[in-house]
Amino acid sequence: MSATKAAQIAAILEDLYPETPIPLVHQDPYTLLIAVLLSAQCTDVRVNQVTPTLFAKADSPQKMVQVSVEEIRAIIRPCGLSPRKSQAIYDLSHILIEKHGGIVPQSFEDLEKLPCVGHKTASVVMSQAFGVPAFPVDTHIHRLAQRWGLASGKNVEDTEKSLKSLFPIEKWNKLHLQIIYFGREYCPARGHKVEHCPICKAFAPFT
Repeated sequence: MSATKAAQIAAILEDLYPETPIPLVHQDPYTLLIAVLLSAQCTDVRVNQVTPTLFAKADSPQKMVQVSVEEIRAIIRPCGLSPRKSQAIYDLSHILIEKHGGIVPQSFEDLEKLPCVGHKTASVVMSQAFGVPAFPVDTHIHRLAQRWGLASGKNVEDTEKSLKSLFPIEKWNKLHLQIIYFGREYCPARGHKVEHCPICKAFAPFT
């Protein structure tokens, strides 16, 4: 039943969101990496308000290491967790220069060794910057997968495994974005109304 439901949900998402622009404004893998790092516990809208100022000052590792941690912190403060994020941006920029020739590496292993870059952030960069199949699962996608009966695990790692097993690998990257867009428009955590949600309405007995 889950495989059938997954296919039907994928069809609904494809009908509603045939195009899936990347929500975070960026120019290249490095600026995407920084934007994703800033998006932790922060909305994409807020990140997109902050990054133009940051990237106008430094849009590459080489430029970022010329900016002080304090100055980075002042710019990114609206995103929250600015002490930790500013230090991570500064440190990972140094690491990219020293270990990767100033280029964002195209491997999960290398990305996850960078400060404040966990598996979810690495998955976003690998999928959206390099086109490598990945299924980034944050708390929002975890919540929706649970609500839709596609996953029963207690954490994002278990949910990622479940979703990868249900959907074809060639659809992972697009589905990740489709689910994000759908959750924001139809299936929010608060104020959710089944009758207004195409997926929950279709599978009401199972939600």
